Parts: sequence; structure tokens; C-alpha cells
Amino acid sequence: METLHLSIITPANGKIFEGDISSVTFPGSEGEFGVLAGHASLVSLLTAGVIELEKADKTKESVAVDWGYVEIGENCACALVDGAVAITGDSESEIAKAIDSAKKLIREASDSDVLIAASEAKIEASAKSRF
Repeated sequence: METLHLSIITPANGKIFEGDISSVTFPGSEGEFGVLAGHASLVSLLTAGVIELEKADKTKESVAVDWGYVEIGENCACALVDGAVAITGDSESEIAKAIDSAKKLIREASDSDVLIAASEAKIEASAKSRF
């Protein structure tokens, strides 16, 4: 299976995620879009939402972002975002804390009730799939 190298970076916190993945979905300013290895090159603005990624081992992760842009090449994607929260942790309390931080980030970045509700649903679904 072909993989794509993904980096998610913030100016304040540096790398939030870096690794090889099989697929990723970005919250583009014109709507969500998915990327696989071999994708045509492009640059897109990102809006508040959730980056959903699937690693080569089929595990899934989510990263809430406020805004930024992503540059995509045939075998790599680099997202530079202003703020991001990875929905990760080894315990339920760590994941609950990440969920709260992610929801706060999305609420502060958007005034769209629909976008906030959809993003929060994705964040919670991602966390539930971990346990």
C-alpha cells in the first residue's frame, strides 16, 4: 500500500503530527476533501474543523484545527495551522482533556453553529473509537 507523509505544524507548538499515512481528510475552506498517495499537487486554505487521518496500520487519529493552509504533493502533505489539538492520550482522562481543548479551539475559531456541531461530533466520535 502506498503511503503519504503528513506533517501538521503550528507556529507556537511546532509539530503536532508527523508520519506516514494511508489517507487524510482536511476541512478545506470550500468543503472537506480527502487525499491519498499520488494526489495531484495543490494548496488549499483550511477552516476550523477536524483533520482525520488513517495510518498505514489502519489506526485512525484526529486533529482539531482552527485555520491555516495545506500544501499537497504526490507523496506528502504539510498543513500549517494557527492552532491544533491532537485527540490522543493513553487514558480516558487525557482524552477527555484533549476533547475539551479541541472543542474550545473550534468554538473560538468559528461562529457557525453548524460547523461547531459537526466538528464536535467528529471529535467525540474519534475519541469513542479509541476505547
